[in-house]
Amino acid sequence: MAGRRRRRGAGRAVLAFLTAFGALVGAGLAGAAPAGAVQKGGRVAPGVTYEEFDIQAARGVTHAHVLRVDLGNPQVRVDLLYPGVVAARARVSAMADTQGAVAGVNGDFFNITETQHPGVEATGASVGPAIATGRMLKAAVPKGQRFGPELPPGTTPEDVFGVGTDGRARLDRLALAGSVSTAEAQLPLGGLNQYALPEGSVGAFTSQWGSVSRVRATCGTDTDRAAPCSTDTYEVAVRDGKVVSAADTPGSGPIAEGTTVLVGREAGAQQLRKFSTGEPVEIEHSLVAADGVAYRLALGGYPVLSGGQPLPGLDDTTSAVRTAVGIADGGRRVLLLALDGAAAYRSGLTIAEVAAAMRDLGAQDAFSLDGGGSSTLVARKPGASTVSVRNHPSGGAERLVPNGIGVFSG
Repeated sequence: MAGRRRRRGAGRAVLAFLTAFGALVGAGLAGAAPAGAVQKGGRVAPGVTYEEFDIQAARGVTHAHVLRVDLGNPQVRVDLLYPGVVAARARVSAMADTQGAVAGVNGDFFNITETQHPGVEATGASVGPAIATGRMLKAAVPKGQRFGPELPPGTTPEDVFGVGTDGRARLDRLALAGSVSTAEAQLPLGGLNQYALPEGSVGAFTSQWGSVSRVRATCGTDTDRAAPCSTDTYEVAVRDGKVVSAADTPGSGPIAEGTTVLVGREAGAQQLRKFSTGEPVEIEHSLVAADGVAYRLALGGYPVLSGGQPLPGLDDTTSAVRTAVGIADGGRRVLLLALDGAAAYRSGLTIAEVAAAMRDLGAQDAFSLDGGGSSTLVARKPGASTVSVRNHPSGGAERLVPNGIGVFSG
């Protein structure tokens, strides 16, 4: 009961600061900060506006930066910002400028460190599924292997924010479906370009992975990220549908187009040892949406608001700098929020307060992205051809991150 009272109180505090702001951002953009509370704001590009304002939260005043994106505008689209491969990181501003985005925020949680596995390289790869411009990049790691805060009840690393090929934004779940087939057997595929594979499985790595070592994929267990690396591993390279090489340990270096590296651990490794050089192998994989939608963009995080209602069990005690994305108007509008990491505002919001803030901004659904030192919002200023960082990252500078949501206009 006390937790519910805290959530209602936090929601009322946020609501006091988040009401209509139509005069600045234009008619039709539902929900916003109140006149007089907005400190800065204006148009970034056709169909894209920016605003910033204070929020009185449970632990004090925090400062919000918000992008409003009109997907109903034919000039506007959103897509994945990423460095070109899965196992790499870059600044949000650099990714936005390289890809020509007018604005954007940081994205998914990621494999940031490997202190539990001395000598093993942190991959920088994201936790959840990723799709860029309709191209499938990766699947989700096992729940016990994810980095980031504890997930709300009923959610999984397969949960995504996505925009379908129909131009509508949604929350969905993307599961990996795939197989490895030879004349003798068919094996289920346990992973695609993931920094962690399920125990006993076989995972596929393509040119989209990058050049980072694949050893990390065989470390930890399905329930313990810090568990030792497996001692029973095997790797097979398949090119043009045939086995071309094999090794007892996962390797590193770029993977050529047309080549797939299969990495097995435990039972998966034992199956791969049966493959012989020159043997034909067929590898199939896809990301299957729970809603049956084809996606142009998808990335991981976790849902906090569904149908206008906060998810049960959201944390209402831990305040932090946060990034989130909201969906309004039946998926035709997107709200991108990043809190300010300057010392005066660093108390931030709880996840329950994020859900309340996104709802009061007009979102029916909302999704939490990576926060803390990763929280970054960028947008072009009038007349500029490159983006500027609009919030203050809490580490004093932009953190290198694996992906983000980019906004494109024109």
